[in-house]
Amino acid sequence: MEGSSAATDAARNNESLVRQAGIGNLLLASLNPDDFALLAPHLQRVQLELNSVIAQAGAPIDTLFFPEAGVIGFADVLKDGQRLAVALTGRDGFVGWPLVLGNDRWPHQAIVRAERGTALRIRAADLVPILAGNERIRTTLLRYASSLVAQMARTIVSNLIHPVECRTARWLLLYHDRVQGDEIAITHEELGVMLGVRRSSITDALHQLEGAGAVRGYRGRVLVRDRARLEALAGETYGFAEAEYRRLLAPTAALA
Repeated sequence: MEGSSAATDAARNNESLVRQAGIGNLLLASLNPDDFALLAPHLQRVQLELNSVIAQAGAPIDTLFFPEAGVIGFADVLKDGQRLAVALTGRDGFVGWPLVLGNDRWPHQAIVRAERGTALRIRAADLVPILAGNERIRTTLLRYASSLVAQMARTIVSNLIHPVECRTARWLLLYHDRVQGDEIAITHEELGVMLGVRRSSITDALHQLEGAGAVRGYRGRVLVRDRARLEALAGETYGFAEAEYRRLLAPTAALA
């Protein structure tokens, strides 16, 4: 009986293991199968509910997330409660990148945006020793962190020198890279908070993008009609960080 019970438990554990085949996260999908096998026993698939906060600035990083679907926004939160967007990630990356740089606390708030999704969750206590013993996994995560720093740097530059309509086009492209389909669930107010501008400025910017035929705005959502036109309107605000991602992680983990 004991042997039968042990065999049953082993079978259940085997069934609960996350399989690499068909996995939604591009970083995990790109790993060598032997490397992924080190992570698999520690991965747990969880739901990402829209607008849920999965990390608070200053809190310890005890859990990391590898999104398979959905969008995660990183934001700086000021003393008055205002949030300013600094970067986005989704199935192209992971949430918890400061840990691989030696920082055990969250520098930003992380919140689920645009649509609900799923992610593979792993405890920091399980991941850290794996990274210490496996250079290939560590390098993959470090390369992603480098590409995200490039995205944040372009956010800073864009906020300093580019007009609101270019910045709005850029953020819509960042979302479009990561949502399923061409429709983005986002309000004028949310975009205004993210860009640190008044709602009326976002309304004017979206009218310009609509007039150019790039998008169409609806109540609480934006439809991307012509991506090439939207990229042209975004100008230099978009493209550099995305090229860095492809350079560092292509061809197996390129943005869709």
